[in-house]
Amino acid sequence: MKQWLADVWEGFWTVLVGMRITWRHLFVKKATLHYPEERWVLPPKSRMRLFMKYEDCIGCGQCARACPVQCIYIKSEKRAPAAPPIFAANGQPIKLDVHVFDIDMSLCCYCNLCTYPCPTDCIYMTPEFEFATTDLTQHLYHFAKQGATFITEDPKKKTAAAAPSATPPPAPPATPAGA
Repeated sequence: MKQWLADVWEGFWTVLVGMRITWRHLFVKKATLHYPEERWVLPPKSRMRLFMKYEDCIGCGQCARACPVQCIYIKSEKRAPAAPPIFAANGQPIKLDVHVFDIDMSLCCYCNLCTYPCPTDCIYMTPEFEFATTDLTQHLYHFAKQGATFITEDPKKKTAAAAPSATPPPAPPATPAGA
């Protein structure tokens, strides 16, 4: 009988300890986020989904070599010598035609290592993170486009030509009064 009363008291005591924790958290401000309607503010430089500006890609393949999980597939070949010159947005000439540029986001480890070696900054991480699907083939993104519009004039030459006309010509040096 004595053991039974000790067990009942121990059970009652553990319920009181648990209820003390419950009562303490009952009157605290809630930290629950009602996700679809409310969203946390993402920190800057969050690594989410990869995106690639096809018109700026020079086809060097440095992003594919830097990827530790090999989720970037790129196929390019030299442009014909008679083809008109095209340029990336930073003024770098594009000497390769990119026929395949695919990123398999189901393999991506979101390390952001592929964005650093790109000389034209055409591949970058976007803050978009809601791309869950039940079909893994929907995570394979094809960025190569057939009818893409490229820059045909060198942007560096445009800015260099516009810069001197914007500044006034220098004033001639003043002549000494006694001369």
